[in-house]
Amino acid sequence: MDKQMYWYKLTPLDVLMFRDAKPFSPQERAWAGSVFPPNSHAIAGALRSSFSINDHIQMKGVFLCCAERLYFPRPLNYVDQKRLIPITWISDQTHPSTQMIWDRTKPVPLVYEPQETEQTKGKRRQFLPYDVVLKLLENKPLSDSDWLVDQNIEKTDKPWIVEMRSHNTLQNGTRQVKESDGYFVENAVRLIEGWGLAIAVDELTHKKLYQQREPLVMRLGGEGHRVLLERCTSFDEQWNTLVAKSQQNYQEQDAKNGRILAYMVTNGVFEKQTDRGSTFGKRSLCRAFPWEWKLFQNGDGVLVSVATEKPIPISCRFRQKPKADEGNTPHTSRKSVPAPQVFAAPAGSVYYLERPALLWQSLPEHPKYRSKTNPYRVWHDLGYAEILWIRYEGEKS
Repeated sequence: MDKQMYWYKLTPLDVLMFRDAKPFSPQERAWAGSVFPPNSHAIAGALRSSFSINDHIQMKGVFLCCAERLYFPRPLNYVDQKRLIPITWISDQTHPSTQMIWDRTKPVPLVYEPQETEQTKGKRRQFLPYDVVLKLLENKPLSDSDWLVDQNIEKTDKPWIVEMRSHNTLQNGTRQVKESDGYFVENAVRLIEGWGLAIAVDELTHKKLYQQREPLVMRLGGEGHRVLLERCTSFDEQWNTLVAKSQQNYQEQDAKNGRILAYMVTNGVFEKQTDRGSTFGKRSLCRAFPWEWKLFQNGDGVLVSVATEKPIPISCRFRQKPKADEGNTPHTSRKSVPAPQVFAAPAGSVYYLERPALLWQSLPEHPKYRSKTNPYRVWHDLGYAEILWIRYEGEKS
């Protein structure tokens, strides 16, 4: 079982602004891109700066929440209400898709699962509530109401509105906008009433927050906009129930060497360093699935196929290590520098495995897990690549 985590609800007190990782300056382009929900790095940085937390932070999330329920990104192995399946998992060998020719060095193509029911009409949820995700983990069929937006509570399929905000700088002594550095537009996000964000933190961070004077108000995102932090024990129960069922699914399939689906509920950064030779040195490569999961069709792996979307660029910052002559420099006084940009597989991605296989981040005995300075451990501790396991009920052919 994972370490105990303490869940908090974040209620915006204003609009929120989060720029994406694309390079930006007013001279080059006048539009600043945005991203929402925010990445875990943004939340961790806000916790540190707002509450003077200098210790290591472990997190789960970031998730959306509404009406005291956690909401998770819609699994990308569904198109509307139709589930996708790798063509090699189709038991009916007369199905035309089984005759498809495809590149064996890549994941198996996905097609609609045979004998799917008709889809219903209406706005479909882009984020599924806790109880619907639990039904997925329990392999229960989803009803029409599970897929469609609850107009009384959720109101819409996308629980935020993007507002454009222009920034002008005038020339001194005139009413003319500067030709350079004078004009750009960025996006602000306004959450629909009743919606918020949810995160979980480790016990040490929770104790430090508990010692703060209430109400807990945190600056988050650009321009110092703020959110209200509130402890939410109902989220603890929901998350623990999902994790317990997920672990049960993994253990059952592991015992019988059965097929399983890995449903990734947060963005996942799968980075690998390669040596390009003495001229270029090392470089990092990112892809949509973990490097430790090799392709099953190549004869030495477990991964069959992937249901995902376009990657998400992430650019964060890190604090430089103090020099030898600086001694024990306080964490807050270290210089902050930009970290190399990476590309994450989006939350909601689903991985089809021929048999269960854990990532190294789930193995405490793994050498990389024990190294606190390893960047891959940092991704895990901040809640990236959080996986829920779903049993696949089909029989192997």
